[in-house]
Amino acid sequence: MKPAFCLPILLLLSACRPEAETADTAAPTARKPSYYESEKRQPTATPIKTQIPVLSAIKSQADFDLLSRIYEQGSEYEIPHILFLIDREDDNRTDYINTPKFRLHEHYLATILKPMLSKTELNQQYRSPNRRYLFGTISWQNSTQEYVYEFWEGDKITPELLKLAAGCLKDSFYAPLRYKTNSLWQETVAEQSKVPFITQESLIKNFPYLPLNQGKAIGTLRVIAKEDDLYNVGADDIIILKEVPLELPPVAGIISEKPSTALSHVNVLARGWGIPNIYLKDAEKILAPYIRCRIEFEATAKQYRIVQTNRNTTSKSFSDGLTLPQPDVSDYSLRALTNLRRDDSHYCGSKAANLGHIRAHIAGSNVPDGFCIPFAYYQAMMDRLGINATTLAHIETQSDGDNRKRRTALLTLQKKITDAEIPSEWKHRWAEQWRNQLNSKGVFIRSSSNSEDLPNFSGAGLYTTVPNVTDENALAEAVKQSWASVFNYSAYEARRIAGLPHDSVKMSVFVQQSINADFSGVLVTINPYDIAQKNSSYIAAKRGLGIRVVEGKRVAEQVVYNRRNDSVQRLSSSNETTALQLDKNGGVREVPVTSGNVMNQEQIRRLDQTGQQIKQLFANGEQDIEWAFDNGKLVILQARPYLNGTR
Repeated sequence: MKPAFCLPILLLLSACRPEAETADTAAPTARKPSYYESEKRQPTATPIKTQIPVLSAIKSQADFDLLSRIYEQGSEYEIPHILFLIDREDDNRTDYINTPKFRLHEHYLATILKPMLSKTELNQQYRSPNRRYLFGTISWQNSTQEYVYEFWEGDKITPELLKLAAGCLKDSFYAPLRYKTNSLWQETVAEQSKVPFITQESLIKNFPYLPLNQGKAIGTLRVIAKEDDLYNVGADDIIILKEVPLELPPVAGIISEKPSTALSHVNVLARGWGIPNIYLKDAEKILAPYIRCRIEFEATAKQYRIVQTNRNTTSKSFSDGLTLPQPDVSDYSLRALTNLRRDDSHYCGSKAANLGHIRAHIAGSNVPDGFCIPFAYYQAMMDRLGINATTLAHIETQSDGDNRKRRTALLTLQKKITDAEIPSEWKHRWAEQWRNQLNSKGVFIRSSSNSEDLPNFSGAGLYTTVPNVTDENALAEAVKQSWASVFNYSAYEARRIAGLPHDSVKMSVFVQQSINADFSGVLVTINPYDIAQKNSSYIAAKRGLGIRVVEGKRVAEQVVYNRRNDSVQRLSSSNETTALQLDKNGGVREVPVTSGNVMNQEQIRRLDQTGQQIKQLFANGEQDIEWAFDNGKLVILQARPYLNGTR
């Protein structure tokens, strides 16, 4: 039932963005303001309010305002800030700099120091424990209502230098200050120095808004209180998720009340579909006047925008010109990973083919061994069962546009596949390969279809992986589950909206040796929160096996690594209390885990280096890489193109 009225008003909420005043490419991650990046985006400059170049003390808010530059001016989360400089060779003189006039410390330094420092000498002011100058920033944080001081994330400040800075600022700044760390290095130094501090992560937790995938949409706003409600929605709906679901049919836009990561299953789908997806605290309460109304919804880096509309939904464009690769369904040869290369995707799908390519061309890449059961077996089974274009057209006719009827028909079709008897010759052939090549060790049965890793259609997370299969009969049953997942409701709906013929989808299976990961996750070779930030990669990690990293039920540890300055910024910590491990009897089991950081800097650096090798191998296209650490060894489990599409 529709409400009595829908308010025809514009609703905006701004988010803290300390990088640039006009750019919409970066999500709020509480980063220290960067002139280098904001300059490229041509921000609107804060007017110079005084010609006074510097003050030796900030005695009042008026002094601070006089010298401050403001990012996100006028928003709820504006960031006024000033640069400061401490000269250790001049009795620790502290200069508070006219920041709109001198956008960089070096600009100010050039006016007082002759001759100017060389580039090498300037870099030492951020890295040497014996440096002459300390370069920092003081900002007002609306989210915590306090002043903080901070240093560039690449600054290798020492405990002694940090204590010196804390003392100088305390003596010359009118209000209490707390140190804000911008990297794992700086967190460690703060703990060692016992200087009171706040982390970048703790500031991000206070943000009520996070754009996971920017874009625009038109649709009817609906609340999804439980997963079963998803079968009442269609591609014309914008949904408020009260909980993060494991499956999701195509929709026009997503608003979640639960924080998640850039690589959560829901966001991977949103990115592939090119639809807006945001986290908004208390979304149902804030957007109550719009529920069951037609709305225009826009998500940008700084804010979201919702307004009532009578416009129709714009036509979907994520499938324009999209065709499925035609697989070879005549070749029944089982292919060992050692023999697979990228061009073998027409036998085994891109998942298996890419892993074979990585193993062959990147020394020490540590890809667990496995073999491919090619598309031919799937097609032969569908022929045996009479599942073809006519069968699938009948599903559409019988459901008559009813999502629940269509889902019931799909479940019936899946049961037909999983109940089918595998020919004994096939079972024997697969089992023999498993015994001879993999020594009967536990294996993951991974789907590898021809409808994944396509331009504007990733297919990620739509199909089924069966973990840690340990006997011959279970192997055959798991292969059938993988085949049946072609008709998972969310996969079927995604193809239906994209206009892809269901009978053209084929499923191969990659049988891969299980590893009992200490921790695992996903790496993206760019920063999805800020694609303009160069030399950076993004990592989501959890303890144990990586099955839960992308499901989004609990937030993973998220870090951004900048290889240029070897800095790690933690955006969130994993809040898991248990981890998944291999069960000796097959499948997985839950074990309790202790709190603490998942990865250290050396592991992050090593993972980034491998990610760059894989990116180069695949023509420098950005990569979405599944990985794990097992007894200190980095293992690569999957690599696919990273889609960052918005519409």
